[in-house]
Amino acid sequence: MLQQAQEMQKKMTQAKDSLKNISAEGQAGGGSVKVVMNGNCDMISLHIDQQTLKEDKSIIEDLIVAATNNAKKNAEAKAQEEMSKLTGGMKLPEGFKFPF
Repeated sequence: MLQQAQEMQKKMTQAKDSLKNISAEGQAGGGSVKVVMNGNCDMISLHIDQQTLKEDKSIIEDLIVAATNNAKKNAEAKAQEEMSKLTGGMKLPEGFKFPF
């Protein structure tokens, strides 16, 4: 049993390390604002279309927030999918978030 726990810990460490290699994009305003995040929900890049920069500051801020939230949702889904692969489809308990 101890060996199984150590193996699971090793897989979880590998999964945590692999999350930085996952890339998920979120968009808002029909793609005028794009945010890319990794599986740890760290923002990797932000793109704002040149035409969008002519808009009011509050509109641009709202688009950035919407694109960021969309990217975060996509990154979390991809991270969960990756975890499912590495845990052999074993479901994590309700409310259990990864990474820890």
